[in-house]
Amino acid sequence: MQAIRQLERFGSEYGGYFLDPSLLPANPVIYSLGVGEDVSFDLALIERYGCTVHAFDPTPKVASWVKSQSLPPEFVFHPIGIANSDGVTDFYLPPRPDFISHSLVRATQYSDQSIRVPVATLSTVMSQMGHTQIDVLKMDIEGAEYAVLSDIAGAGIQVTQVAAEFHHRLSGIGVPKTREILTLLNDSGMKICYVCPRFEVMTLMREANGR
Repeated sequence: MQAIRQLERFGSEYGGYFLDPSLLPANPVIYSLGVGEDVSFDLALIERYGCTVHAFDPTPKVASWVKSQSLPPEFVFHPIGIANSDGVTDFYLPPRPDFISHSLVRATQYSDQSIRVPVATLSTVMSQMGHTQIDVLKMDIEGAEYAVLSDIAGAGIQVTQVAAEFHHRLSGIGVPKTREILTLLNDSGMKICYVCPRFEVMTLMREANGR
């Protein structure tokens, strides 16, 4: 029988995600993919656990925003995107210059114009930082989550909790793609523990977790 989880929101109403605090060790390994201009989730975890949060976002405007903020040293920003390959790839601009969200996915919701940005797989980044396990993986990466999650399941990357926004509303993706990736994750031991009312933000947790 699946355990009943006591979930807690970390972060603001806009930028927060639900986690099970009982699964977090004293010094959790936390990766936050997609920074934007709301790091309330990251800061809440830093305040509670005094841990390091590794945040990844290749958006130039985000890098400038991070530099303008007074953030704790435990918030470590990496100006690269997490994808299912290593190298450089197209990053599509938002439809308006005052918007901040770019995407690695070509969709009608974004501009046809793009910039080139560095990307790396989770496996590559984890190896570089000496991590063998991720305790919390948060993702708001505008449609690129499907490739990353598929890579996680295929490579057998050990992640205890995933808190992600699924972008099936984007053209060329659709709800069947979300169902497909959730089935893949379920088969690899990741079970859904929370779904927001809009069926877009979800938390998944690994069964029989071990460090």
